[in-house]
Amino acid sequence: MIRLNVLTGLFLMFCYFPLQAQLVQTQGITSPLHQANQGKILFTSREIPPDELKTGDFLTSYSLTNHSNLFLTAFLGNSLTNYLHALAPTLSADSLTKVGNYQFSFYVDQQLIYQSNLHPGAPYARIKNEETVIRKPLIDNQHEGRWWSQSAWNRFMNQGGDQALTEGKHLFTLEIRPYLKLSHVLVGPTLARGEIHLDVKRKPTFNPDTIKLTTPKPYPGLNVSSDSFDRPAIQALKGNIEAGVFKHITSIVVLKKGRILLEEYFNGADRNTLHDVRSVGKSFASTLTGIAQNEGYLNEKQSLREFYDLNAYAFQSAAKAATTVRDLLTMSSAFDGDDDHLDSPGNEEHMYPEPDWVRFTLNLPVLPAKYQGEWHYFTAGVVLLGDILNKRVPQNLDVYSRNKLFEPLGIRHYRWPYTPQNVVSTAGGIQLQALDLAKYGQLYQNKGKWNGQPLIPETWVAKTFTKHKAIPGRTQEYYGYLFWNKTYTVRDKRLETYYCTGNGGNKIFVFTDQPLVVVVTATAYNTSYAHTQIDRLMQEYVLPAVLK
Repeated sequence: MIRLNVLTGLFLMFCYFPLQAQLVQTQGITSPLHQANQGKILFTSREIPPDELKTGDFLTSYSLTNHSNLFLTAFLGNSLTNYLHALAPTLSADSLTKVGNYQFSFYVDQQLIYQSNLHPGAPYARIKNEETVIRKPLIDNQHEGRWWSQSAWNRFMNQGGDQALTEGKHLFTLEIRPYLKLSHVLVGPTLARGEIHLDVKRKPTFNPDTIKLTTPKPYPGLNVSSDSFDRPAIQALKGNIEAGVFKHITSIVVLKKGRILLEEYFNGADRNTLHDVRSVGKSFASTLTGIAQNEGYLNEKQSLREFYDLNAYAFQSAAKAATTVRDLLTMSSAFDGDDDHLDSPGNEEHMYPEPDWVRFTLNLPVLPAKYQGEWHYFTAGVVLLGDILNKRVPQNLDVYSRNKLFEPLGIRHYRWPYTPQNVVSTAGGIQLQALDLAKYGQLYQNKGKWNGQPLIPETWVAKTFTKHKAIPGRTQEYYGYLFWNKTYTVRDKRLETYYCTGNGGNKIFVFTDQPLVVVVTATAYNTSYAHTQIDRLMQEYVLPAVLK
């Protein structure tokens, strides 16, 4: 009886909470439609402005293909902050928004598949305080990766949803609850619930024989290969990309023995498209460091004390002063920055709004005991490396990279991003054509030579393609000098590659035991599937086809 009374009390507290004194003022009930659907999640196939939304727009059933979009509208009785206040009445609104958020529960055919406590960083505090209607995309193929709701959907798909939503009819259910992460996690009752019947049609049907492959043509610096490959496999891959099985792929280029074997473009891209390959650009900082060291402008063993007056920055320490160029190249410095953790002081998302990215980085503390020389992904450290290069090379890094790298490779169409100080940004975001990305990869395949002339010292290529650091949490994956390392297995054959990688699924693969360079460009930015789908594309299609 006591247990029943407690549960009843909690139920009544949340049912009548809008009538009680609130911690923060909300939008309240926004419309008759809101009033009629309070506590419900309803679905639409497109984004509809609130003042145009009608009952007839809501779906009870839907055909889910690889090109479908799915939007949710959740009508709440109160704002999230006020619901969190009911869980912890002594906490302020500011405290609640920092440690609380929504919990999303995804069900398929009444079975819980995935439950996600959304990170407190999104949505923003103002939204948590005020909004009583959640209108967000779960799937928006035209604007992938923009919203926290899309990230939640992609995590659901990666954590069992893809297997649960097999071809055919299913009942999909979504529930939203409030949660707080204190010394333990507190979860409140369901705030909104909705369901929709899905007819899943994600497996495309096409005849690979009808898919026409592009016949490569010569490109400045690259001739066409006469080697054979498994054409039906690449036709099947092209069909799957066009059907949306592999999402937001824009190009695939394969060089074999330095010649163009495959060249395909998708989703509006062509040979002249400049691809924003994001952190692929970090590897270019490694290349330019090797060239500059060879010409005597710096040395990888030099430390920060030789480049900066560290007394002008916060958290002075001997460990900070002793940080070397090599530490930045291997992402193993002791700076308290880790892009894989949003709450890390040096996370790149904290850097970008700052007016001076170098000052932001040098003002960070260093924690040798925390990192112990281990690898941790630290974009700000590569920005620091770019600034050091810019200080040391003749004129500036923009001119130096053009004279020493791009012009010798015959790369004339590219676009660097810049820091707020108008220095080339080595954080990422360089834009190049797919075949020029392939030429950059081939330069490493050639051990630093282009047309027989050395551009990068062969010793630097060897250092770059060395397993300096193990990647924590990954099996048999390593880090060189701003290049990654992994090994694929195809037909029991191990294929080691050093590669550049960037947000969205952008890759330049340079294979160590095969005369292969593979470029994949994609725009699946900020999605959880971006990199895993490239692994599948390589493992199941590209590598088996070109190793025929």
